[in-house]
Amino acid sequence: MHELSMAQAIVDTVLDAAEKNNATEVVEVTIEVGMLTMLNPEQLKFLLDVIVEDTLLADAEIVIEDVPVEIDCRSCDYTGLANTDGSDHYLSIVKCPQCDERNVEILTGKECNVKTIKIEKE
Repeated sequence: MHELSMAQAIVDTVLDAAEKNNATEVVEVTIEVGMLTMLNPEQLKFLLDVIVEDTLLADAEIVIEDVPVEIDCRSCDYTGLANTDGSDHYLSIVKCPQCDERNVEILTGKECNVKTIKIEKE
């Protein structure tokens, strides 16, 4: 369950940024989670809700945005959203929707980022 280590890293990142900006409270955090990260957004949200207790994030709204898989196909030069097999296993199969090949460069969908942090100051 790598959601726990990722949740802790997110909280550490947000708290560090909040402290550097003299925040008294974190109001909202938006996190981008790519569809190929193998992170379960519901589990990540649950763990974040537990970890933030007794921190500046305790009352923050946590928003998780899904990032779709975008590709650049090396076979037919298509660039855009990919076809994925939709399965929930560790090796998602990504194909070009135009030529059905797997010879693709993944442009988005593997990231997990803190996108925005809204804070309150004194």
